[in-house]
Amino acid sequence: MPFGLRPFVVLWIILALVVIALIVWRKVVAWHEDDSLDLHHSGVISHQITVARKLDLIDKWGPNLTIITLALGLLIAVAYIYDGWIKANSLAM
Repeated sequence: MPFGLRPFVVLWIILALVVIALIVWRKVVAWHEDDSLDLHHSGVISHQITVARKLDLIDKWGPNLTIITLALGLLIAVAYIYDGWIKANSLAM
């Protein structure tokens, strides 16, 4: 791997770990979600509102970070292939 790509690869790994953490966090939060609505207990309602807000926050950031991570990964792959192609052509001459 060219040295110039190493910081981008580290950034990509960090972003990928954040995306994985968001997936796990969403699963854990959704596990505590109750699909039924109970109007008699205000504690249950406030818990459902809290869970819904957490899920909305995760659903806001999750897809955006996933797209950014995929785009950065593709750019790194293209740069790596381009660097290899340039080196192969310079050796052939």
